[in-house]
Amino acid sequence: MFIGIDHGTTAMRFSCGEAEFKISREEARYFSADDLARLCPLNEIEGIAVCYSMGDGIIAITDIRRVENRGVVSQEGAGKHIGGGTRVYDAIRESGLPAIVIPGLHRRSPTDPRFKAYSHQTSPEKIGIAYQAVHDLGDDVVVCDASSNTVTLLVTGGRITGAFDACIFAPGTQQGALDVNAIRRIDRRETTANDAFLHAGVDYTMDADLRMGTMAMFAAMESAAMLLLNPGAKVALAGSMAPIIAPEVEALLSRKVAVYDEWCAARGLVRIARDVFSGASEILGLAVER
Repeated sequence: MFIGIDHGTTAMRFSCGEAEFKISREEARYFSADDLARLCPLNEIEGIAVCYSMGDGIIAITDIRRVENRGVVSQEGAGKHIGGGTRVYDAIRESGLPAIVIPGLHRRSPTDPRFKAYSHQTSPEKIGIAYQAVHDLGDDVVVCDASSNTVTLLVTGGRITGAFDACIFAPGTQQGALDVNAIRRIDRRETTANDAFLHAGVDYTMDADLRMGTMAMFAAMESAAMLLLNPGAKVALAGSMAPIIAPEVEALLSRKVAVYDEWCAARGLVRIARDVFSGASEILGLAVER
């Protein structure tokens, strides 16, 4: 049995493909490896795919016991810092269970170098979403994950081309890019950059009746931007907002989109774990180091 663990913005999601559960990031601070028995007996676990934070300290899918500093450059950065993800990662590492760590995409990643205008492209769990979409839709796909934040990836010929990170382009419900007013508030020391990022989503910036339409428009715009590089790619939406915004995204793009739910990342990570522990040497162009 193989397990995927999605380190999401608001929750940790665990899947073995046949069973699933999630816990809030706050609840995750009390996680034990024994909790995986909710999915299957521990002695039946053949491999686990783990995500942690931005994953910017590694460039390859790596055995958890070979990873330093949990695979991140620093604990500082954009996002919530609660401690649940740290607890889950450490519990898996200390359990002795076979596990791999998924990298994020950043300047050292094997993506189109033009995306490296920005230091970070996406966090690790989005790799799980992309892998699931490629399995279902083929080797050319744009994947937009729209939930607390919005992140869009492009896969071309089965390899990740690049991605727009949450703080660059489209807003999510909670998080988004910093606009001029946010920069001014930061300069006046009325807020921190991270707090401004955490409150730049449509729930904070838009009237209620415009929030979903705004998310749909920007998700479609990110997807359209990726289609410039691969016009024949299929488009997929994932995340908690995907079913809500999908009809409008389809209308804006004038094409059908595949819709996935909040479990797509964990399920894709199950598939990555299965393939890596079965001998795969790369996943979507990312090397495997075990």
